Amino acid sequence: MGLIKGALQRPITILVIVAGLFFFGINAVRSIKIDIFPDLNLPVIYVSHPYGGYTPDQMEAYFGKNYVNLLLFVSGVKSIETRNISGLTLIKLTFYEGVNMAQAAAEVTAYTNRAQASFPPGSQPPFILRFDASTLPVGQLVLSSPTRSNNELLDMANIYIRSSFTSIPGLVAPAPFGGNVRTVVIKINPDLLRSHSLTADQVVAALRDNNQNNPAGNVRIGDYNYLAPSNTTIKNIKDFGDIPLYKNGVQTVFMKDVATVEDGADITTSYALVNGKRSVYLPITKSADASTWEVVQNLKKAIPRFQSLLPEDVKLSYVFDQSVYVINAVKSLAEEGAIGAVLTGLMVLLFLGDRRGAMIVILTIPTCIISGIFFLYLFHQTINIMTLSGLSLAIGILVDESTVTIENIHQHFDMGKPKALAIWDACKEIAFPKLLILFCILAVFAPAFTMTGIPGALFLPLSLAIGFSMITSYLLAQTFVPVMANWVMKNEHEDKSHDDGFALEDEGAPWEQKELAIKNAMGGEGKKLTRFDKFRLRYLHWMDWMMPNRKWVVSLYIVVAIGLAFLLFNIIGRDVLPKVNSGTFQVRLRAPDGTRFERTELYTVEARKILAGIVGKQNIDVTSALVGMHPGLFSTSPIYLFMAGPQEAVMQVNLKEDYKVNLDDLKERFRIEMRKKLPNVQLSFEPIELTDKILSQGSPTPIEVVIASKNKPQNIKMAFKVLDKLKKIDYLRDVQIGQSFKYPSININIDRVRAAELGVSVNDVSRSLVASTSSSRYTEKNVWLDTKAGLSYAVQVEIPEYQMASLNDVREIPVMTGSPRPVLGDVADIKVGTTNGEDDDIGAVPILTVTANLYKKDLGTAATDVQKAIASLGKMPRGLTVATRGLSQTLTDTLDSLQTGLIVAIIVIFLMLAANFQSFKMSLVVLSTVPAVLFGSLFLVKITGATLNLQSYMGMIMSVGVSISNAVLLITNAEELRKHNGDALKSAREAAALRLRPILMTSLAMIVGMIPMASGIGEGGDQTSPLGRAVIGGLFASTFAALLILPLVFAWVQGKASTDSVSLDPEDKESKFYVPLHHHEHHEK
Repeated sequence: MGLIKGALQRPITILVIVAGLFFFGINAVRSIKIDIFPDLNLPVIYVSHPYGGYTPDQMEAYFGKNYVNLLLFVSGVKSIETRNISGLTLIKLTFYEGVNMAQAAAEVTAYTNRAQASFPPGSQPPFILRFDASTLPVGQLVLSSPTRSNNELLDMANIYIRSSFTSIPGLVAPAPFGGNVRTVVIKINPDLLRSHSLTADQVVAALRDNNQNNPAGNVRIGDYNYLAPSNTTIKNIKDFGDIPLYKNGVQTVFMKDVATVEDGADITTSYALVNGKRSVYLPITKSADASTWEVVQNLKKAIPRFQSLLPEDVKLSYVFDQSVYVINAVKSLAEEGAIGAVLTGLMVLLFLGDRRGAMIVILTIPTCIISGIFFLYLFHQTINIMTLSGLSLAIGILVDESTVTIENIHQHFDMGKPKALAIWDACKEIAFPKLLILFCILAVFAPAFTMTGIPGALFLPLSLAIGFSMITSYLLAQTFVPVMANWVMKNEHEDKSHDDGFALEDEGAPWEQKELAIKNAMGGEGKKLTRFDKFRLRYLHWMDWMMPNRKWVVSLYIVVAIGLAFLLFNIIGRDVLPKVNSGTFQVRLRAPDGTRFERTELYTVEARKILAGIVGKQNIDVTSALVGMHPGLFSTSPIYLFMAGPQEAVMQVNLKEDYKVNLDDLKERFRIEMRKKLPNVQLSFEPIELTDKILSQGSPTPIEVVIASKNKPQNIKMAFKVLDKLKKIDYLRDVQIGQSFKYPSININIDRVRAAELGVSVNDVSRSLVASTSSSRYTEKNVWLDTKAGLSYAVQVEIPEYQMASLNDVREIPVMTGSPRPVLGDVADIKVGTTNGEDDDIGAVPILTVTANLYKKDLGTAATDVQKAIASLGKMPRGLTVATRGLSQTLTDTLDSLQTGLIVAIIVIFLMLAANFQSFKMSLVVLSTVPAVLFGSLFLVKITGATLNLQSYMGMIMSVGVSISNAVLLITNAEELRKHNGDALKSAREAAALRLRPILMTSLAMIVGMIPMASGIGEGGDQTSPLGRAVIGGLFASTFAALLILPLVFAWVQGKASTDSVSLDPEDKESKFYVPLHHHEHHEK
């Protein structure tokens, strides 16, 4: 009451406050950070440790298990997952929620440093990276050239472009993809080496002795201090060919006699293909506290400056821009808000015929939204998909506060009151019920503050956006609306009915009196009632017909509504978020294990041609693929995109915006064509949208089954059983085992006795083998200084891959200095076999995974069917577990949290209503509309083909809040009338008639306001349309229940209720324990 009186007494103050909110809100809109996701605070840290040349088994034993043993000492560790491939161990540490991640990162760093003592010689410290939503790339900066090699492009990207990233605040500089680092490469000819009785290790030793990186000394002569550099470091690349190799101390052989020297690159392990052509790209990521939109926009502005650093034949471009997703959502919010406001205004105009009142309602919507953004800014939130969903949802319900106020003002106008008095009475009359409604709606979203994990991180910003907007809307309805109503609205009935004596007390008068007041306001006895008045009378006749049968009608309603809601809840599909048909997808191609990446590249190019044949080349905007493994020097790259071997390629595809296609159908056609033309290549579609990547928590597909036991052969056996079971589920696609355990190998078994007899040690054999089959980069560090560029590059010795092309070439590798014999074949048994291509562990327990995609099926149904398939395998052997993880686990956690939150919210509202009405029965009456809401929301979501997900759940929860809003207004009015006349049936009828127009207005206005969102026609509409549909379905059902069922429930429950107050206060006149003051004083004496 004080708010209303204060506003009416100081109207200019209210305008100043509203103008201030609008001004600071606009500044907040311009300043607030725009991101894709809220701060998820994912408690994950990655440790990446490269060591060139080691097999997965060696990486697991020497690095992975040692790391696990030490990292278990880190405080708050929940799980440690290790992936070991050739030359790399990648560790994912997950922590319990609430752990101080800064402290955790410090502890991880300390324990990984301690672990160095147990690692093989030459091991470098690992890379440690905190993982959150900002870690994932939001685009790709591509370097392409028709004349330059990938290695040249990578050097430019690594030296010039990455170093320029520091000029853009918030931009992180990860390593480039698609080539390898510049290197001075000494390529040995094995035949020439043997002809001079030399080994590869001798060449490495000569390089070490003749290219030293020694410091310059100082010579002080006279008055000067001279620097004394020497030529221990070779200055010109061609001079490496003049390094002498001594043979038997007699004849001098030079490096150029047995090798060629090139300004090249480390052994190439991967290519990046952009639009089918070799290129290099940098994944664009940002720091955790930076705005995605600002970072990407600043990067785009800087591209011309970056381009000037590159040769003219190198083109720089930015592709796969993820930031457009959120800015498009912002545009959609603005469009939906504008459309919703206009449609709402039209609805008010339709019901009340009042353009000025409609204008007031329309003005409150942008004010509330902008104020909501202002408070989000103050609470360090960002504009992201969740806060946008909250603001979009708020648009629909914001109209409720102002619309009900305007309608009630008109109702008091119709009583013939003077304008100022009518506005005062109308606002005062509903002030407390509206406050109760506000608390009920806020209570619906209060469980967000108790949710944990990803559901809590997603739900809390959405709840704050709705809460701030709703609170602002309530305050405006109590202050701004009455002020504006006094200034701009007209009371056409004031002159004719000023003296009729209708005042606030008459709110409890019978409906017949108010009907007479309406007739007088419309011109007296000789005038006809409006169409709505006639509709209201027909509604009352219908109510009169149902009232005698209220017990049967209410009982039938409760059984049917709860039964249908329960049925729909069990048959409706479930997903974490709605499926988005964005025209962008990512697919992983897997050639047979051990396939050279050059062959995998050809498969990838062919796959792109197959895709172009399906959609038309002109409809492909851009494709980007990485083929093979990341270079060992760029060990953080697998965190962004994991590649298990040279047989793998990951291709990202972006179709043209004007090419509309169902992605599920397109993927299915692509699978069919790939099986026909490349039958030996497996494929698996992976998440490309950041939302899916983050929610899947690293799982490559929606379905991922983990088989874990310390017995690796047992894991393999069980993995194939699971594989067979999943292949029998007809809607699962791309079912495959995630790890390679039959990777081809050349197993070299050294005969130590034979080697000793020939004067060769195992160390001699090993060093010659490494230099011949890999490079000296990993056994002997050597550096060349490019004095022109001021940069240093590695120097390595290797045998060209084409000269080591058969088992016989391997057998002929020389292993003894100064003699053509023995060769490797003389001291070792060499056979082709298989080994593990990837060793994965959870803790110390080895695991295998079976992955699968879905075809036109929701995740909830699939997860249930997969669980049944696992259960059908029977009792598991001792120590072996089979379980699902990833997106299916996120789904379970999210829906469980939302269901619990909804139940808690209903309980809180029930208790709040009981406290207000001083009656538990009245609380149940108000909540009787909830079954209808649940049924309506689920029904419309089901028939429109949507699923039960985070967005539709939000819509359903909001519908519960709105239904309670309508019910509170009606029941509050009915109870006041019942206490006045003592007749529950008559009071229910009159209250229903009084509240018919405001309930219809607010419900229809909100439904109309939600239509743009529910249609899904805007940018990002697929993501938010289930929310709008759930709201519309819930509102239709709740409106029906509030107008037709709620009065019956009230009449039934309160039919025999007493009108006496429940007060126990002896000084309360309405209490049956009331003691008059003089009696009270007499007893005290």
